[in-house]
Amino acid sequence: MALMKSGAQGFFCVFLAVFLSGGFPTEASGVSLGRFIGCAVREFTFMVRKPGCAGLHITTDACWGRCETWQKPVLEPPYIESHQRVCTYNQTRLETVVLPNCSAGVEPSYSFPVALRCDCAVCLTSTTECITSV
Repeated sequence: MALMKSGAQGFFCVFLAVFLSGGFPTEASGVSLGRFIGCAVREFTFMVRKPGCAGLHITTDACWGRCETWQKPVLEPPYIESHQRVCTYNQTRLETVVLPNCSAGVEPSYSFPVALRCDCAVCLTSTTECITSV
């Protein structure tokens, strides 16, 4: 799974938690998402929480999907050939909301990326937190 670097890390931690807890529907537009291979923009809702402010439910678009990945052994070091792609953001826009009821001295704004286009691609560590081992 890939996570974007930036102030939006909390957003993607929430995305991962929602995804792993089954917060996404299993059927959409008659397509079985359990068998879906590819990468798509999906709408979902999550709760933004920031110390000193009340929480706020936000609905946004994020990347969701499974990409073709394979490995095969080879005779030369590193003894494995890998083709690993992740469902990641190809194009985004930044959106900012104002959180309600913030304490004095607490910045009430919260910014997060909105997916405009998603693709199966190599995980780039310059823009994404890539999980390299389990």
